[in-house]
Amino acid sequence: MTGRGVDQVLPYPCAPRIYEPAARLANEYVQLAERANGRIIRPVSFEYPWVQLLAEIRSAAPVICLVNLETAITRSEDFLPKGINYRMSPDNAQCLASAGINCCVLANNHVLDWSEAGLIDTLDNLRKLGIQAVGAGTDAVEAASPAIFSADQNRRVIIFAVASVTSGTPENWAAGGNRPGLNVLREFSDATALRFARQISTSNDRRTLSSRLWKR
Repeated sequence: MTGRGVDQVLPYPCAPRIYEPAARLANEYVQLAERANGRIIRPVSFEYPWVQLLAEIRSAAPVICLVNLETAITRSEDFLPKGINYRMSPDNAQCLASAGINCCVLANNHVLDWSEAGLIDTLDNLRKLGIQAVGAGTDAVEAASPAIFSADQNRRVIIFAVASVTSGTPENWAAGGNRPGLNVLREFSDATALRFARQISTSNDRRTLSSRLWKR
């Protein structure tokens, strides 16, 4: 979660106004952190949010580095009145690239906190960074499409993502034919399992890889 206080200490933060019952400014979270851990000299580097984890990632040298991004990358002010709205400045999104993130799952209950404009901004900003996104898109086809990575000459990794309505994702956040949104899982059923099996089988077909395959 790279929004709120994290965004505020990075070099190019969004406007600090937030719409929560417990806080009106994202800087209040910075103050809480400083009260517990001491002063934070701002601005921090793009690598700062990862602290010791960054060394572990580099040591492990993973073929793919995948995160669930619970934050819209946008300066949109079109917030949804849902109590908590996460966002980070597009100019601070470099913090994701600094950790070598290859793919961001967007199928969660925060990526549409700043409406469709915020989601479109998020997709565009990840694309500019060379980071794939799964679980959300500008329409239903893109939202359901996987990210596909080459692991070596004989292996590849196919990543799907869905947001379940049981985890707090509103059902009306589902992408449509011409509507941005998420790949929403409305129910657990045999039909749903069969649909996913078909998607995986189709994506595993070598003939479908050319437009979605990213090299490490």
